[in-house]
Amino acid sequence: MLKLKTLPWALTVCKPASAEQIDPAMDFYFLGRTDEEISLVCRTEDTPEGTLAREDGWRGFRIEGTLDFSLVGILSKISAVLAENGIGIFAVSTFNTDYILVKAENLDRALAALAAAGYVAEG
Repeated sequence: MLKLKTLPWALTVCKPASAEQIDPAMDFYFLGRTDEEISLVCRTEDTPEGTLAREDGWRGFRIEGTLDFSLVGILSKISAVLAENGIGIFAVSTFNTDYILVKAENLDRALAALAAAGYVAEG
């Protein structure tokens, strides 16, 4: 079964006013830019000043290892387990793997639900 690694930081999802506000030297962040918005997920202490909107209080975990692009349904199975337990998610993906964010107050419950479904959660 897949292993899940809990990230050690509090996370924030925000909308910076501009890309120039984002420090590329941060050690952990996800950046999305479309024709309508800029979205940033980062450690809470690294959140840029003057963001247009922000949602604090997230925690996250990642699927350990490198996921092959031919694998199907990994994120949907995890999100289904969490949905069945009334836990909302914010998901982001990298080339290697997926990251699932839940509100901090739901982290322990999320990991317990996933462990009951056969996932191996590591601290």
